[in-house]
Amino acid sequence: MGHETGMPAPDHSPATPDPAVDDEAPLEVTLPGDAYLSEQAWRRERERIFLRQWVCVGREETIPDAGDYLQVDVAGESVLVVRDKDGSLKGFYNVCRHRGAQLVSEEAPAVPDGAAPCRSGRFRGAIVCPYHAWTYALSGELRQARFLDERHGMRREQLALHEAGVAAWGGFVFVHLTAREAEPLAGQLGHVPENLRRYPLDRLRTARRITYDVAANWKVLAENYNECYHCGPVHPELCDLVPAFRENGGAELDWEGGVPHREGAWTFTASGTSDRQPFPGLSAEERVRHKGDLVYPNLLISCSADHVAAFVLRPDGPGRTVVTCDFLFDPDEMRRPGFDPSDAVEFWDVVNRQDWKICESVQRGMSARPFDTGYYAPMEDAALDIRRYIRDRLGET
Repeated sequence: MGHETGMPAPDHSPATPDPAVDDEAPLEVTLPGDAYLSEQAWRRERERIFLRQWVCVGREETIPDAGDYLQVDVAGESVLVVRDKDGSLKGFYNVCRHRGAQLVSEEAPAVPDGAAPCRSGRFRGAIVCPYHAWTYALSGELRQARFLDERHGMRREQLALHEAGVAAWGGFVFVHLTAREAEPLAGQLGHVPENLRRYPLDRLRTARRITYDVAANWKVLAENYNECYHCGPVHPELCDLVPAFRENGGAELDWEGGVPHREGAWTFTASGTSDRQPFPGLSAEERVRHKGDLVYPNLLISCSADHVAAFVLRPDGPGRTVVTCDFLFDPDEMRRPGFDPSDAVEFWDVVNRQDWKICESVQRGMSARPFDTGYYAPMEDAALDIRRYIRDRLGET
């Protein structure tokens, strides 16, 4: 239920009949089923998208102090995002330059559902390999190798940790695993910062996190988020709150300006209201409307007037996607006595599980023997963008 970045915003004004248009033109076809099902297709996407694009990995708030780090998995690559002594963020592959031991050998602890995420750990002034104790600065340079120096042919300046690009926007942390090829993050964000400029994303903090293990291809989830043709059949509670989602199959929704709630409602809770205050600085429309954006390849942002639900997709092969959903609130509201985000979290959890269930049904259905390709209805125009996105980056027609 959002609009993608990196593509021109669709024109949501009422369509004027064009006499030159063939009313019987065939429906647009989706990517072929193999693009969602095959290991080979996933390997191409991993190499050409997830290893060569900015990928969202979490929230900057989780590593506030020097030495704090996040251990993250990006398409099977273990990466460390570290807060340096100067306050900047650094990224490194989780591998020592000596013999290839992992610098952090234990997996990052899972965040219990309903808890707020935190750092994976803290380096005490330096990064020390657990194998032979080669020691690196938080900025990645080799500082010391036990009992070795230049007499043994060692050149410290040539043995810094393998770098991953790191950038932040709106409190979200992105990594780029081919740092030498990385374009500025702004180019990948497209129109999103401008569209969401009045939401204080970088100031918000995570009150709760829910992690979902979804048996579906990541593109199925992205396409589902990008259209509301499914909202009427799949999301009765959501459509009671936002009737526009079911009208005309979700056609002509104004994602740029925001989608209005029912009369008297203004946020994503079962009642449509909350005792929390709207974010300061929102426009009059944003105080009563919902906005959504998709930052390809893996960040989905849904903005209400008092909270934001942020979804990070982590593909694990062609048929599995781990989704972390962070619920972001104003820290002033979080400090208020009696603060309880459950009304928003519980409503979103209902909607999320409805989405994941239907996405898993799609994934299973596409494996049917006669399935070759699906079709896009006219009101699913935004979902066509994933077809263009994939083909542009894989270089395929």
